[in-house]
Amino acid sequence: MKTSTTSIRRARPGDADRLSDVFDETWREAYRGIVPGISLERMISQRSSQWWVGAAQRNRPLVVVEIGDEVVGYAIYGQARGSALKASGEVDELYILPAYQGLGLGRRLFRAVRNDLADHGLTRIGVWTLAGNERACDFYAGLGGIKVAEAVDRMAGAVLSKVAYRFE
Repeated sequence: MKTSTTSIRRARPGDADRLSDVFDETWREAYRGIVPGISLERMISQRSSQWWVGAAQRNRPLVVVEIGDEVVGYAIYGQARGSALKASGEVDELYILPAYQGLGLGRRLFRAVRNDLADHGLTRIGVWTLAGNERACDFYAGLGGIKVAEAVDRMAGAVLSKVAYRFE
């Protein structure tokens, strides 16, 4: 019998190629039909391995979910980047590969991120998601997030509606 360990850890520059692949696969799955095709391709192309090397070395935390030695998801988070959320902390991105969704990994990752933010005094956190991404909206609402704001965002030339959820 083979068992694999699931862990959440800080990303390292050596994770860059896999993070680029995870980003590509999760964004295609989550945003196909929501983000116009050309805009989606442009956004994906901006997240090369080199971008992820830099992201792993920035001050904003980047963590990965790893099963065995395979990176299957990630989250980027830190202090809130603006005032619209009326929160001290913010989850910028949280993605799990489609093949691993529904196993509780997203909840586990969110809980780990939330605990890390709380350890740094950031107890009221928020997250933005595209309004058309019903799976993400259901995920954050299911975790107890309260919808607190709506706005529009420009992504690679497309104007898209987004909603914010806040967690106390």
